[in-house]
Amino acid sequence: MKKTPDSRRVRNVCDAMEAIAPTWLAADWDNVGLLVGSGDWPANRLLLTIDLTPDVAMEAIRKKTDVVIAYHPPIFRAIKSMRPNLVDQEGIAAEMLSRRIAVYSPHTALDSAEEGTNVTLARLAGVADARPFSAAVSPSGACKIVTFVPANAADTLAEAMFAAGAGRIGDYEKCSYRLEGRGTFFGADSTNPAVGRKGRLESVAEIRLEVIVPNRRLGDVTSALRRAHPYEEPAFDIYPLAGEPLSTLGQGRVGLFEKPTRLRDLAQRLASMVCAIAPAMVGRPSAAIRRAFVCVGAAGSLPFETDAGPCGAGDVIITGEIRHHDALRYERCGAAAIALGHSTSERPVLKPLGAMLRKRLPGVQIDISRKDRDPLQAVEFSR
Repeated sequence: MKKTPDSRRVRNVCDAMEAIAPTWLAADWDNVGLLVGSGDWPANRLLLTIDLTPDVAMEAIRKKTDVVIAYHPPIFRAIKSMRPNLVDQEGIAAEMLSRRIAVYSPHTALDSAEEGTNVTLARLAGVADARPFSAAVSPSGACKIVTFVPANAADTLAEAMFAAGAGRIGDYEKCSYRLEGRGTFFGADSTNPAVGRKGRLESVAEIRLEVIVPNRRLGDVTSALRRAHPYEEPAFDIYPLAGEPLSTLGQGRVGLFEKPTRLRDLAQRLASMVCAIAPAMVGRPSAAIRRAFVCVGAAGSLPFETDAGPCGAGDVIITGEIRHHDALRYERCGAAAIALGHSTSERPVLKPLGAMLRKRLPGVQIDISRKDRDPLQAVEFSR
């Protein structure tokens, strides 16, 4: 039996997808990453799809696929049972597990990525210099600990926390902020306070001590704080810290068209390029369009919550599906909109995603599903 190279494991696929669409970019409500399988499993053949449907699952089995990268997560809600079948989403996931086929989903992480779903659709539309609706904020990987200590013990406590990994900012060490104040406490009969007496209200001069801590050292620093603090029950708060805004990452894309266009012409061109089954539009067909707000899937109210200013005349929202009341809102503000179909607006990303994965996973066979399709079909009326 031919041995699978260590570079062709599921974990390598996960690493490649993390580089293309970091999972921290995903929406809080989403379920992204490796959903089925083990990082140690072989990954010699990948299948890319928007939806992991029964037909796509059978295609994966037939092609002896090792990993399915399904844009939409097949698992969203809590699973109460795992029974392999090709009927419901949980059953399909269980079927993949029983056949040792891993499943990875990028979903909204890929929407916010630098070369993701929204960038792909914006390029097809001819939008120049597309930028996110609002920039994603990178995880800082750090937090701030705030504690309160008597003034005569502040230096000792700070040194203990510094030694455990706190207080580093760039090339500077032992960084802290200290503020004088007063703390109060009332110790019950079972307490043994280091300052004052139990059984009465005490007011103590204290220092508010603040230090930055890398998340990976948080356990070490809190343990050092408890050991070095003179109080029997030291009080401290932990605050997560946000990172820097990243101008190339974030939900949606907005930008100007490379050349002036009419709504009807844009809708027809896009519908043809993505093979839309039943495209629809909001606005006058002859309306002149200058700026586009691109949001694959369903835009909803997102175009009204951007850093680029409100939608209005000369703007078009390019998306997958539009709810009735959103369409009315677009009309009221004078904006146009084009709906290409939910999964139809997302499917163009599969080809560039495959190309990016081939560069990162040499020797791995990467296919785009032939069974993946929009579940909605056009109605043909007989005459």
